[in-house]
Amino acid sequence: MVAAMSLSGTIGLFVLSSGQPPLTVVFFRCLIGSMALLAWLELRGGWQPMNRRALGWLGLGAAALIVNWLCLFSAYRLSSVSVATVVYHVQPFFLILLAALVQKEAPSPSRLVWMGLAFVGVLLISGLGAAAESGAGMWMGVALALAAAFLYAVATLATRKLSGIPPAQIAGLQLLLGVLALAPLADFSHGLDSGRSWSSLLVLGLVHTGLMYNLMYAAFQRLSAGMIASLSFVYPAVAILVDVVYFKIVLGPLQMLGIVLILAAVVANQRGWNLTALKAGLPQPSRSGKQ
Repeated sequence: MVAAMSLSGTIGLFVLSSGQPPLTVVFFRCLIGSMALLAWLELRGGWQPMNRRALGWLGLGAAALIVNWLCLFSAYRLSSVSVATVVYHVQPFFLILLAALVQKEAPSPSRLVWMGLAFVGVLLISGLGAAAESGAGMWMGVALALAAAFLYAVATLATRKLSGIPPAQIAGLQLLLGVLALAPLADFSHGLDSGRSWSSLLVLGLVHTGLMYNLMYAAFQRLSAGMIASLSFVYPAVAILVDVVYFKIVLGPLQMLGIVLILAAVVANQRGWNLTALKAGLPQPSRSGKQ
């Protein structure tokens, strides 16, 4: 899980290093990643037949996943890798809202408070107190990262409907649909003769998709939900480190406060912290055990 999350935190570095437009990057990630995942599935012999209903959910998940990547990769360029990554981590709250709409069940008051705290963090990280000339780009990047988070929540809900289907089959077929959808739109003339571009795209497809997905799926089968939630924060930590060390990004105090608020809210939500119990000093329930 640590290896998978560390790789996730470096995705933005390779997206920007490729020098390609987001649509072209997503196309090649889909192309290379789908081949890697489906080849792995074929080697493992785990292919499962899918009915028409499953194919419908697969298509919805594919559309949400691919547009999610387009939004997130665009956000990297407009804000920064760390800002886009941290804002993207509000996705559990979108998942709560979508599940509430589908299941007609309102979130608990504590979850609403954590959700509000996270979105206060989004406002702070968006550039309040930042230079006026960079404000518009920062806001657009944050808006795209929020859109990516919402779409990932949609993809998650769609994937949950595909029980009994190997994860590599789901992801591989979704990426294959992305290849078919993006092939007519991708720009293949934007400096693709560069070795740096090709190496970055190959790493994104083979390492950040084929290898990383298999690492994550293996981790999900071996770890408790609480441990998975805790280790997920390696992802934004590495993304922030990449921004500071490689891109020399310096965030303002309000933006750093926003990052802390978002991550604190996501931790509280994932651990199931209850405000009433916190106030009374009672032990908190954990997602990794019985509540």
